[in-house]
Amino acid sequence: MAVAIRIAEGEADLALVRAVRREVFVVEQNVPEELEYDEYDGTSVHVLAVGADGAALGTGRLIFGDQARELTGGVEGRVLLGRLAVLPAARGTGLGAELVRAIEAAGAERGGSEMELHAQVHALGFYERLGYVAKGPVYEDAGIPHQTMTRAL
Repeated sequence: MAVAIRIAEGEADLALVRAVRREVFVVEQNVPEELEYDEYDGTSVHVLAVGADGAALGTGRLIFGDQARELTGGVEGRVLLGRLAVLPAARGTGLGAELVRAIEAAGAERGGSEMELHAQVHALGFYERLGYVAKGPVYEDAGIPHQTMTRAL
């Protein structure tokens, strides 16, 4: 499967990002739409994976700078990976790991030295294989159990 991963730029790319997130989180996982799209979308870096035909296959976002410090308890150098979503047709291809690595690279380019993410509990093994370590208790977000994970960049 030929895939290109890039930083989303312009309204057309952002529409593809929103479409993937809507399909995975709102439709598939029943996350309320008003929770899925938030005030951080406008200032985040969005990574987009597209197939050879230009169709979106996956996405994820990076929150960095002051917003990341606010959301991660003020840890200097910590950036936040979130909203990682891969459409069903592209699952099991390694695309999720490629998206994580692209978001990590974007975080490092923006001064990040550590990545934090809030993993759905069923995905803990995926992130552990990528070097993330779970921290703290399991909690619910949008009705789905999550756990915070971190990794040095």
